[in-house]
Amino acid sequence: MEAVMGVNDSEQERTIPTGEPGTRVSRPRVLVAGASIAGPALAHWLRRWGAEVTVVERAPELRPGGQAVDARGIAKEVIVRMGLDAAVRAACTDTAGAHTVDADGKVLETFRADDDGGDGFIADIEILRGDLSQVLYDDTRDGVEYIFGDRIAELAQDGDGVDVVFASGDRRRFDLVVGADGLHSELRAMVFGPHERFLRHLGHVLAFYSVPNEFGLDRWLLEYQDQESGRSALLRPIQDAARAMAMFYCASADFDVDYRDVAAQKRLLRERMAGLGWLAPDILAHLDDTPDFYLDQVAQVVMDRWSSGRVGLLGDAAFSSSPMSGQGTGLALVGAYVLAGDLAAAEWDPGTGFARYEARMRSFVEANQEIGRLNARTRDVPGPDAEPLPDFSGEWFTELVGRAINGVELPDYAGAPDSAAPAGSPITSSAKP
Repeated sequence: MEAVMGVNDSEQERTIPTGEPGTRVSRPRVLVAGASIAGPALAHWLRRWGAEVTVVERAPELRPGGQAVDARGIAKEVIVRMGLDAAVRAACTDTAGAHTVDADGKVLETFRADDDGGDGFIADIEILRGDLSQVLYDDTRDGVEYIFGDRIAELAQDGDGVDVVFASGDRRRFDLVVGADGLHSELRAMVFGPHERFLRHLGHVLAFYSVPNEFGLDRWLLEYQDQESGRSALLRPIQDAARAMAMFYCASADFDVDYRDVAAQKRLLRERMAGLGWLAPDILAHLDDTPDFYLDQVAQVVMDRWSSGRVGLLGDAAFSSSPMSGQGTGLALVGAYVLAGDLAAAEWDPGTGFARYEARMRSFVEANQEIGRLNARTRDVPGPDAEPLPDFSGEWFTELVGRAINGVELPDYAGAPDSAAPAGSPITSSAKP
């Protein structure tokens, strides 16, 4: 059944394709917390299904730069269905591949972007997190209300809706609320409980920031790993050839630095990377001048359920697989497609829609989290009592990778409008440019 919009006085309604012709419900109002990747991706699909969408982001504007993220397997199909394949590929880093090197810069191993059909260690769709966020924002800004520099301060739900008080003092009522606000989700803590209940630290710390490209980097990522200490330094190309993205990994079982205390994070990074060879000293020399420093623990979010009443979670807020999986962005994009589609197919009933979303995504999430844990183990400093690493050449690992990349069904959600023609009249946007 084709999705239809009708207008009667000030109330807009749409037909929801549930298999029962003529079923009409009021246009749902959905609040999404977080404007990085999962939030705008969800906004795209919710709007396509006729919802009135508001995205609130505590940062004053979109955050630029960030880690390079990848889309593999089924996530690439989601991008195509969004009608954004050309825009995403135009913003990619154009990385040709990766070299692992020794302390003298000698190449030890090479991985190409076209390995494994573009779904290998370096994916053929590789893009800075901030650039993908910008593509998604540009796609949705004319039909979605974006509120920057604000956040959810209070929330109370009943059987018919959710009352939200914003930090700015604004009060509104929504039919559904979705938290897509990352690893340290404030909405998750507000509704489901403290972070410690759900975060699983994998024993590593990751830092990245942009630096001048004084290293002659040209389309190839370079990574140096110090096997004895478990530390590594990495340089990767970005679209701006005058700059490069630097990354550091180190083992840290006792991470206790506030993720918002940047000065303390930089002190920690200098301490942990002291004496590391290769180009590490030259990279660290730019630490105080970079505009986009980020450091945090490598962690996963493990939850028995991703919804409570009319409030749901998406992306890292619900099921972070950690950067060690290489699939955080894929989980966010696929999850956004499934969540919006299952809610719409359930006539926006949260109990049914959230349950279908969780059932469809659970195995896919668990496979990616297992990949993340295994990759983290390969970077652990071996000790006398350490368990041996599994044999990654076995069929079990091939099967696991297959489930992690393509292990979820993408329903057509019959009745969805064409990707080039979003459903419904545009909503007036109050987004900041």
